[in-house]
Amino acid sequence: MKEYSPAWKASSQRRKQRKYQKNAPLHIKQKFMAAHLSKDLQKKYNRRSITVRKDYKVKIMRGQFKKQTGKIMDVLIRKNKVYVEGIQHIKKDGTKTFYPIHPSNLQVIEMSIDDKKMKTKLEGAKK
Repeated sequence: MKEYSPAWKASSQRRKQRKYQKNAPLHIKQKFMAAHLSKDLQKKYNRRSITVRKDYKVKIMRGQFKKQTGKIMDVLIRKNKVYVEGIQHIKKDGTKTFYPIHPSNLQVIEMSIDDKKMKTKLEGAKK
């Protein structure tokens, strides 16, 4: 059984931080799926980061695919990973698979704001 305590108090022990993140329910894991905004978007929306969504255009900041850009194909909240279009690695048998990337290693370049709820949230941050 998973052990999750809502009364968790920001321990400085790394093992407890990992345990908290791994055992957290999905509505809290969603909050861990945030990526930095580009400088232009930071000024426009007056915030530093945002939770990633499908169809956002992102730039990879860390790892072997550094400085490449692409559209987010899929967001895996349970695994805390994101698949980016065009970012694939080749397995030994020659097949290609999407390469999972942690959202903290991404930078959002373009956002598609179709959702009214998201629009009001971003405009609220402007003020």
